[in-house]
Formats: sequence, C-alpha cells, structure tokens
Amino acid sequence: MHATEGTTGVAAGGRAGRAAGARRRVGPYTLITALDDSRTRIPVPERRYVARSTDGRHTVLLSLPHQGSDPQRFLAEADASRYLLGPGSAPATALAAPGGPAWYARPYLPVLPLPTALAVHGGPLPERTVRALGVALAETLAILHGQGLAFAGVSPAAVLLAAYGPQLSCFGAVRAAAPDGMPRSGLPGLEPGSLPPEQASGGRPRPLGDVYALGATLAYAATGHTAPERDELPAAFRSVISRCLARDPGARPPLAELIDALANGDSSGSTTLLGPGWLPGRVIAALAHQSAAVLTAEIPVEAVPVQLSPPTSHSN
Repeated sequence: MHATEGTTGVAAGGRAGRAAGARRRVGPYTLITALDDSRTRIPVPERRYVARSTDGRHTVLLSLPHQGSDPQRFLAEADASRYLLGPGSAPATALAAPGGPAWYARPYLPVLPLPTALAVHGGPLPERTVRALGVALAETLAILHGQGLAFAGVSPAAVLLAAYGPQLSCFGAVRAAAPDGMPRSGLPGLEPGSLPPEQASGGRPRPLGDVYALGATLAYAATGHTAPERDELPAAFRSVISRCLARDPGARPPLAELIDALANGDSSGSTTLLGPGWLPGRVIAALAHQSAAVLTAEIPVEAVPVQLSPPTSHSN
C-alpha cells in the first residue's frame, strides 16, 4: 500500500481540508483527523486523533477512551504516565478536568502507528528497522523498569514511529504507575497476541511481561503477526524473539541481553541504529504527507479576548 490519501491514518487532502464547521470539539481542542487506519485491523487500546487548540496555537495528539472503558481508570493511568522517563516514553502533558469527558493530550509530531507503517511499506519492515525499533524500545523499557515501573501495554498499536525514533503510547490502556498495577485482561482494544500469558490469566503486570509484549511487537514488525510460528521469523531474530515469547517469564531474556543481541554487539545502542535511513522510504514519505495535511487543515479558530489594562492616572 502506498502513502496515498488515508493510508497514513491522517487523511490528506479531502478529509483534512473539509468544512471547518463539521469538526468535532473535545475539551479545548478541535479534531483534525484520526491517527489510526482502521484497515490495518489491529486493535488500538484508545481512540487517537490529531487535534488543534481552539485558539490555533497548539497541535496535539489527543487520546480518548473506548466506549465501555472506565473513564476514571483511563485518566488515572494517563496521569501516571507523567512519571515516565526515557526518550521513547512521550508522557501525557494535559488531561481533562474532573467531571467532563475523559481525554489526554501530548504535543504533536508526525508519527505513524506501527500497523500503519507496515501497510504503507507494503509488508514486514526491513531488518535494520526492526533492530533499531527493538533496541530503542528495550532501552526505554529498561529506564522504566529502573524506576520500579512496568509499562504493561506494549503492542503494535502502542508503538508510534517518528523520524527520530519510536514512542510508546496508549497510556490510558496501560498501568505505568507500578509493576503491581491493575490486571490487563478483558479491556477494550487490547491486542491478545501481545498480552503476556500470566497477565491474560488475570495476573498483575510485571517487567518481564513487558519483555514478552516487546517480543510480540517485534514479531509483528518482522512478519506482520504477533504470534508467528518460529520458522516464520527471519533467521536474524528467530532465537531472541522466540526467547522473549517464552511462556515462562523466567526464561525470557533480560533487556540488556536483548539490546546487545539486537544491536549486534554495537555498544552505541540505538544511537547508531536510529541514524539516517532507519525507516523505509515509503514510511518517511508518509510522515511528510501527514505533516503537510495537518499543517494545511482548516479549522475554526476562536479569537482570544484582548485584556485591556485599566487607565493609569498620572500626577503632575
């Protein structure tokens, strides 16, 4: 699938420039378009949009809970993401006020959800891209685990690809506050192949569950499936991804070992792998296409009231 209208999640041209009066408002934002492409058929744990503040000054990625989700849990978990560190964490920067519809936002940069990137590229991603993706995400998870946290929601849809590297998103559908957070099974939008067996059976999230979910996500990037047969995996990743997908958490590799295996022993880690050319050309073109569509989108802008200072008396 080429990077034409609609394939990037943000539809260019027609939908991005549709009549401003038809646009939906959420809190202080006006929606521009949806981020995710429903044709990928990969569950997304939350509804994601590109939106702009009603004064026209700020463009954001805006997330809303699915219908049937618990909005209080959604907001609590999005709020917990503010504590996350690391270059790939992209925490929420604004949340809905109590009592109103639930949403959270973070600054917009051109990004493609991983499933959309595969659709744009026309199939599984190249080896270099998968290696870079795996190392960068593993480095981010290692930082979170060092904080005593578990992400508990790594999945293909949770991964956003930007020109400079990947981000972990969908904070409203993860428990980023502590490794003993709420159980993950049974929530709307979860991708079952990315859910560690111990969590699928009702267990609490743990850091080694993140290793399983990362393995499933890398399997998806390399094959288009989160639970491929071992022989379907490219030979370069077969051993390490298979170990990540072990049902026994104790058999999964530590993140440091996973980083070393994916980086081929390069001690610079993601610094080298995320250099120019880490993303395929069609994905780069789709990011540029998305950026242009967002910049040219027509939305209503509310005038900001001018605050007039009271007259000042002057004495002679």
